[in-house]
Amino acid sequence: MTGPLPLPPVSEPFRLPFHYGALHQIGLDWLVDPEPVRELLAKHHPDLTAAGFDDGRALVSLNYQLYFAQYAFGGGVTQEIEFSAIAFPTGTEGRLPRLSYAQYAQGWDQTKLLGIARIHVVCDNPFAIRAGRELYAEPKYPGRFEVDLPSLNGPAGETWTVRCETAPAGPDDMSEDAPGPLLDLRAELDGLTPVAAGSAPVTGYGTDLEGRLLAGPMNVYQPYRWYDLAAPEHSGRTRLTVRAPDGDLGSDILALLGAGTPAVGAWTYQSPPVAAHNRPYYVPVAPRS
Repeated sequence: MTGPLPLPPVSEPFRLPFHYGALHQIGLDWLVDPEPVRELLAKHHPDLTAAGFDDGRALVSLNYQLYFAQYAFGGGVTQEIEFSAIAFPTGTEGRLPRLSYAQYAQGWDQTKLLGIARIHVVCDNPFAIRAGRELYAEPKYPGRFEVDLPSLNGPAGETWTVRCETAPAGPDDMSEDAPGPLLDLRAELDGLTPVAAGSAPVTGYGTDLEGRLLAGPMNVYQPYRWYDLAAPEHSGRTRLTVRAPDGDLGSDILALLGAGTPAVGAWTYQSPPVAAHNRPYYVPVAPRS
């Protein structure tokens, strides 16, 4: 039996844990044929095994995040999208409960061994790209986003629309894609009743350049809202359009999802507001003489 492992290093100027000032997030889940997922994990994360749900199918997820962080030098806003497979460290099968997808999505795996094995991460903040690569071995590269999200400062509704594009390549960019559209994501969740899902902390897996497997849990301090989309009448509520089918992200999505595979679930999180600047009112004043 091996002894205790050292902790991965934390390079300057980063501090852990990383604290989010606000987080808005939507994830979509698909149950798929497990063999292409196994092949992709063998390529990117050889020490992970694809989890099996509902007749042995694998689970892949695409999730968008918009978050704010406060630093000593000021504030930063970041957007990113992750394409991941749900997996666990090989050899830990005996510690895992047998779960359906719906049970997993509602947070029944309290071992937290079932985590997201990140395959691609597109991000619009250079500081967050560097942190993701150096701290968590995330396969992260530059992108940009156009979004239309549920907001207390916008029209009422629960429809999320995200367009992801690559950004111009920089000297440290690992992206092999030319600048341009990558994918469009739309989820129309209006009228559906969500279930509170205590799935945090979410374990995120990465494999560093030396081939070492890393696990980094992310705490979210309120429940997610999970939407069951498995019923046939909900199949049209989500749309994923791959705009760059020949790029790394696009080809991997199509290899795992095919064309038109319906999502089986959606999960969202939106930080509550911490302050509100209220509507002004007129102040009566005495007539000027």
